[in-house]
Amino acid sequence: MGNKPSYLRTPELSKETLFTSGKGVVYRIPALIYLGDDKILAFAEHRKTTDDASTVALDMRTGKVNRNKGTSPAVTIEWSDVKEVTKAHLHGCRPMNPCPVYEKKNKTLFLFFICVKDGITEQWQIEHHKNETHLCYIKSNDDGQTWSEVTVFTENELDEIKQWDTMAVGPGHGIQMESGRLIVPLYAFYREKSQPDSPFSLCLYSDDQGDTWTLGKKLKMKSNECEMAEVFNDKGKSRIYCNARNAKYRVEAVSKNGGEEFSCLNKKILNDTGKGCQGSVVSFPDPSQPARNKWLLFSHPTDLSQRVDLGVYLNKSPQDPTQRSKPSIINYGPSGYSDLAYIDDGWFVCLMECGKHAYTEQIACRVFSYNDVERAIAE
Repeated sequence: MGNKPSYLRTPELSKETLFTSGKGVVYRIPALIYLGDDKILAFAEHRKTTDDASTVALDMRTGKVNRNKGTSPAVTIEWSDVKEVTKAHLHGCRPMNPCPVYEKKNKTLFLFFICVKDGITEQWQIEHHKNETHLCYIKSNDDGQTWSEVTVFTENELDEIKQWDTMAVGPGHGIQMESGRLIVPLYAFYREKSQPDSPFSLCLYSDDQGDTWTLGKKLKMKSNECEMAEVFNDKGKSRIYCNARNAKYRVEAVSKNGGEEFSCLNKKILNDTGKGCQGSVVSFPDPSQPARNKWLLFSHPTDLSQRVDLGVYLNKSPQDPTQRSKPSIINYGPSGYSDLAYIDDGWFVCLMECGKHAYTEQIACRVFSYNDVERAIAE
């Protein structure tokens, strides 16, 4: 018992490379969205190098989920070729941080992202207190086959932008609540009087199918890249759970009013990696009571110092971080950013940075089931 590892081993699962880095091309920052009807889309930053400032485009692939009853593997995905999202662009700027969200009523796919002035880094903006980042989106009504022109938020539309030195969405996916509200996770560096600027997570939300957008209040704890999920408690009350990057420990928070404001949960429960790494979270139903999403799955590198061994953590009591399982490893070796999608019937997809020698070598897709995770936990 004393030699038992701190993580749980899952069966070897199929992994398919979707974006391959090579000479003059590096893919980073995965984002995934499931539209229903067995349709799924994957996005990534197309860079010249590993440098954040070298992004040139956002690329995508569309996928069709095949459910193979009675055969193995039971679920596979057929992916299209890589395609550049040419509309995700502003002249003189580089697009970054893809963050899709799907409005189910009108079947409208929004792709949020930021556009940063060429040659300008996040650190430069913080040091000079000058925001050179634009908050943008494009939208599609044909599942990503064609896209609208870019919409750019102005300071008149979102007055709080004036308080920011820089900002970013996600990265990862946004969500639609059962009520219909759309939620896009983001973080911003706020100008603090006589103090270094600090990042805080918050969300952008819409109650009219994406026609207008409002900013929620920032988390009270310093927090960075984040994702959110809707869960329901035993009384059927909706809660928005937020899991955010920080320097050493993840920040977890819950909102009772649809992301308008958050209360932080217990501190220093879930370790981050090194100086921090993005992670993904998705909610899904209790298999015995599938009417509503009550449980959470969280993905993140499991090592305390290096981005290696991507694991998924199960929590059946989302408002109590101490109830989280040990991580079940779904990718051994170099592992970086990831994004999760729940594709119904107890199945998940994880889009992840990974490789043999470095996590920037590729972005791959792994399909696994709740039963895979449950079996690993039971061992």
